[in-house]
Amino acid sequence: MGSSPRGSFRPGVRQPPRKRVRLLYERRISLFSLLVALPGMFVGGLFIVVQPWTVESKCALLFAELFVWWLLAMALQEQTTRPLQTLANVIAALREEDYSFRARGAAAEDVLGELSLEVNSLADLLADQRILSIEATALLRRVVEEIDAPLFTFDPDQILRLVNSAGERLMQQPSVRLLGRTAEEIGLARCVTAESETLVQLPFQTPNARWMVRRSSFRQKGVPHTLIVLSDVSRALREEERSAWQRLIRVLGHELNNSLTPIKSIAGSLSSQIGNAIADAGQRQDFKRGLEIIETRADNLNRFLQAYRQLAQMPPPALRKTSLATIVERVAGLETRLKVQVAPGPTIELNVDPDQLEQMMINLVRNAVEAALELGRAAGVRANQSNEGGAVVPAEEPLVVIHWSTSEKDLVLTIEDNGPGLLNPSNAFIPFYTTKPAGSGIGLALSRQIVEAHGGSIELLNRLERGCQARVTLPRFLGAETQPDVQPGG
Repeated sequence: MGSSPRGSFRPGVRQPPRKRVRLLYERRISLFSLLVALPGMFVGGLFIVVQPWTVESKCALLFAELFVWWLLAMALQEQTTRPLQTLANVIAALREEDYSFRARGAAAEDVLGELSLEVNSLADLLADQRILSIEATALLRRVVEEIDAPLFTFDPDQILRLVNSAGERLMQQPSVRLLGRTAEEIGLARCVTAESETLVQLPFQTPNARWMVRRSSFRQKGVPHTLIVLSDVSRALREEERSAWQRLIRVLGHELNNSLTPIKSIAGSLSSQIGNAIADAGQRQDFKRGLEIIETRADNLNRFLQAYRQLAQMPPPALRKTSLATIVERVAGLETRLKVQVAPGPTIELNVDPDQLEQMMINLVRNAVEAALELGRAAGVRANQSNEGGAVVPAEEPLVVIHWSTSEKDLVLTIEDNGPGLLNPSNAFIPFYTTKPAGSGIGLALSRQIVEAHGGSIELLNRLERGCQARVTLPRFLGAETQPDVQPGG
């Protein structure tokens, strides 16, 4: 058998479906226009042919008839397709989110006009919705930027897609350096996986800072995203802790004072009457000495309790304009054990309570001086031990320096020493906690209470080379309208 011709049917071989050829809409309109006029053209041509005219006249008339026929068909096509092309252009512009085009010839009681009216109404509706969407988006962005809480959004791959200004301040980086990085890279992996309303510690903040994580989900263009909002609850937790200590101090102070007062009174009465009751001079002297010790210890314990009651009875700050340099110089001059160095800083006046601010600085300077002197004593002991062995060990001079700097909104006051540093800085602000044999454990707690009452913050950091650094941040423009609500204790 010969080979099958190309394109012939082959048994068992699936033939591709033949594509149906379909004329364009414009061609179909032209064809239908010509077909509609064809009977009239046929009759007119037949009428011309049967007339006793010359051949030239008949050909000219037939040509004119054909030309008119073609013009009418093109006019009909133009009237049919042009409005549809206009509507197609308007709809294409709407698809491209360009709502400035409108269909012409929109009129009621007309099929094509009603279609144009509907398309124009749709364009107006979409334009209004776009304006509302733009305004809502702008409002949302403004609200997100003005929120003081750090806000982050992550896609399903935990890649950062949005961060507000508070988040930039928290991360200490601009958004252009944060966007597109993973939560692991920027240190927020724990926040993404943590349950909502749980407390976490962030690695790039102070060790005692606590953050509450609020996590929720939303969709953007159908893709699920995670919204993370962080709230700094460190100050709220400290306020709650301080209130608990204040309640405890008030209860203990009340109960101990009720016992110390009669103990002191009875000891004084017995001391004045013991001369008549005991004849032996030596025994009488021993009793007097014992009663004096009881009375003295009762006084000391009472003063001890009064010092602790400062935590429970701290009054709200009385603000007035105060020169920072004046307070710093006065506090530095009060220390007699070691000359405190004051580094020159910018001239600035703060709206603060000078008495409370001075008390806070006295506590911090006292701690710095004691730490520096402790290092000096330890260096002296090592030098004596080395001298006994024949070697010479140079002793580092104790040093305490106060300096400050300003920014647009804040003042940063720093007190540095070259002491041994702190083993656990996070415990330093806990009331009653102290590493000194004769310490009361309220100096730093009272200092933080004073700083936070002025709307600031305080932190203790170990220096890289040696020693400790107390950093106090205060707002430069703290006034009556921005003064924090401070409830007096007691």
